[in-house]
Amino acid sequence: MPKFFVNEGQIKDGLISIIGDDVSHISRVLRMAQGDLLTVCDKVGHDYHVRIQKIDKAEIIAEILEKYPCKAEPNVEAVLFQCMPKQGKMEYIIQKTTELGVSKIVPVFSKRCVVRPTGKLSDKIKRWQKIALEAAKQSGRGVVPKVLEPVGFKEAIDHMLELEKAFMLYEEEENNRIKSILQEEFKQIGFIVGPEGGFDESEAAFAKEKGIPAITLGNRILRTETAGAAVLPIIMYSQNDI
Repeated sequence: MPKFFVNEGQIKDGLISIIGDDVSHISRVLRMAQGDLLTVCDKVGHDYHVRIQKIDKAEIIAEILEKYPCKAEPNVEAVLFQCMPKQGKMEYIIQKTTELGVSKIVPVFSKRCVVRPTGKLSDKIKRWQKIALEAAKQSGRGVVPKVLEPVGFKEAIDHMLELEKAFMLYEEEENNRIKSILQEEFKQIGFIVGPEGGFDESEAAFAKEKGIPAITLGNRILRTETAGAAVLPIIMYSQNDI
């Protein structure tokens, strides 16, 4: 059944107002009409089984038949701190990690990042957030992950320290495996992925000094755009979510 996202303010008195591009998609692409059923999500983890009452060019009004928690949402909040990759890769990272259950994505500027802020940053974040929205729709998510404004490496580490658990993926680490971090239950975890050139030694030392352990994923070095998508299913599996 088709699924669409609305803001909580669009839900009132047992009815949901659908506006924007979704109106055209529902009426013209899907050819849905009055009386048809669809699923609507409020972006905070609740799904609504609804019946279309009215369709016009600017708005669709739907009656709520049932409200229930979204079954596709993981039990653990996973935050990805992604060091900025080369142009174009961030979109792929946001799309795939959203599909795999990430809760929040924090772009990070580290020493070896090739890409630096250019143009209007708010436009990039708006585009990234739209990619997260579309990926959330496709994968049946109940929450659209937030893509935050980029931060520096040290600020990212400070944010990670506020989480229940956190770790760094570091290709120079030889002994500490990811299973050592995921052995017990937890509700919140964050991890940081380096750029194409990896982390500078001083950054790894700083993270360790602050209490963020370095983790190896084994003998194979993954691309920056692959690492987050590889780690998230491991996290979900450890918490019985896959």
